[in-house]
Amino acid sequence: MTIQRVSSKWTKTKVLLQSRQLTRYIPLTRKYSRAALAEMLNERSLVYIKPDIGTYGNGVMSVERLHELKPQEQGSEPASPEKYKLHYVTSSQEFSSLDDLHRAIRDRTQQKLYLLQHGIFKLKYRDRSFDLRVLTQKTPYGSWETTGIIGRVAAKNKIITNYHSGGSIRMLDEVLEEHATQERINLLEKELYELGVETAKQLQKEYPRLKEIGLDVAIDQNLIPWILEVNTLPAILPFKKFFKDKSIYRRIERYAIAYGRLSSPGKGSRSKSKA
Repeated sequence: MTIQRVSSKWTKTKVLLQSRQLTRYIPLTRKYSRAALAEMLNERSLVYIKPDIGTYGNGVMSVERLHELKPQEQGSEPASPEKYKLHYVTSSQEFSSLDDLHRAIRDRTQQKLYLLQHGIFKLKYRDRSFDLRVLTQKTPYGSWETTGIIGRVAAKNKIITNYHSGGSIRMLDEVLEEHATQERINLLEKELYELGVETAKQLQKEYPRLKEIGLDVAIDQNLIPWILEVNTLPAILPFKKFFKDKSIYRRIERYAIAYGRLSSPGKGSRSKSKA
């Protein structure tokens, strides 16, 4: 039976929001429009803009709302006109009006469906942004199991942590050790393992042939996890290359063979994946 894949980030987000248990992990997400952009920037100083359908972090942008105080005139209140900084790949550009910002974004989106998402002020690893990839798979017994978690660290001056965009892989303890005690890290790891399973169960209600998911999770400065998006064709290779404990990948591989993602050794090529 063919493994079900779901490309649309918006579609997956709507399914997840039907779960009260998962809602608190999902940043506010809207379809892109000038009105939605203005509303979000009034609420938050950081928003992300991402294509509804896309892989490897291609097309992802962020906008920062900046403040600049003008000299105060006698008897008047100080003015704080808005400024905005648009980040794209390794470049950035500032705008002094929302209309100019919107036009620049539209030049890049080319009228395709893009999503707006509240920005999460993520923890950093050695002054670089990072997030986590949580891999959850269907077991041969029909249950869901989170089989691994890795940290993905962005390349210098990049907002995308994806390995294909120059990011690097680190272990969970490694990216969190300067931010939390080992006891707190262990509790967060347990929460993430459970979050992977609950997310898979919720998506399976709408997509019964789903067999694997990869959650991209940001950790904010209060050590709260946020689901940035869910990939239904997650990369498996990083778990083979970077885990010292080879039994972790052997279990991942065994499950993937059981549900048809990978071929048994010596029986043909392996499926491609998207990090």
